[in-house]
Amino acid sequence: MKTTPVTAADLSASVLAVPPLARYADLTLNEEANRQLIGYLEAGGVRSLMYGGNANFYNISVGEYAEVLDFLVDAAGPDTWLIPSFGPDYGKLIDQAKILRGSRVPTAMALPQTFPATPEGVEVGLRRAAVTMGKPLILYIKAENYIAPEAAGRLMREGLVCAVKYGVVRADPAQDEYLGRLLDHVDPKLVISGIGERPAITHFRQFGLSSFTSGSVCVAPRGSMAMLAALGCGNWAAAEQLREAYIPLEDLRDGISPIRTLHDAVTLAGIADMGPMLPLMSVLGPEQRAKVKPVALALRDWDAGQAKAQAAE
Repeated sequence: MKTTPVTAADLSASVLAVPPLARYADLTLNEEANRQLIGYLEAGGVRSLMYGGNANFYNISVGEYAEVLDFLVDAAGPDTWLIPSFGPDYGKLIDQAKILRGSRVPTAMALPQTFPATPEGVEVGLRRAAVTMGKPLILYIKAENYIAPEAAGRLMREGLVCAVKYGVVRADPAQDEYLGRLLDHVDPKLVISGIGERPAITHFRQFGLSSFTSGSVCVAPRGSMAMLAALGCGNWAAAEQLREAYIPLEDLRDGISPIRTLHDAVTLAGIADMGPMLPLMSVLGPEQRAKVKPVALALRDWDAGQAKAQAAE
């Protein structure tokens, strides 16, 4: 597992997969299913695993946190980078930061909380969390009013933030004044496009970002990794062609629930049984699962085709 400090090269070396977390019916951790998903991702070339919203880390208790962290550290392959999350409220940030301080992970992502919170309070809280953790954190921005771009720059310069995951959804990702302001204060190579395949091309081409997160990579890792390679060499047409395979599942995720749809898509595609979701989340209903299953299977089959094509080259 990667334990060295975070660099821009680390961020761009792999798609940052954002997997769900498997549990049994009694909500205990399903280690076998989680290892199956990790193995599937690693077999597809993925070497960065970010456990955040899709893994429902928002609802993990402090009492369970060390157990989950220890398991994920052990389950990740020797050359895989594990990025856990912590927070989002101040109490959990600090309590979990104390656990992370003794862990071998080089960073963790602070989950965002927009209420009750103020931008000034967020800056103070994240500074205290990074100091308590004893290592820089990844800042996750999902809303413009979460933190000021200038504050993000200050935290970066102070060595308290090593990267920024940018996840503000736009109708047109090319029209993003806030992101432009953020890049006045933070190196674009340290800003991760954090909304999957859909806006990634624009974020790379127009704003100079060089890494992206993906949930759908959990169903189709090879295609997503191929898209990252195309983006890295500026082959926008190839990237757009690869992205098209992900849009049907991404549409369902946007229309139903990004987190819940992905959780069940991994199960329905036959990759690993994710089981129930930790409350206060819940799995999809029967009608929604009926819509997701054929799309998830089609995406997995397409990715298997990518594997055959790559083997033939």
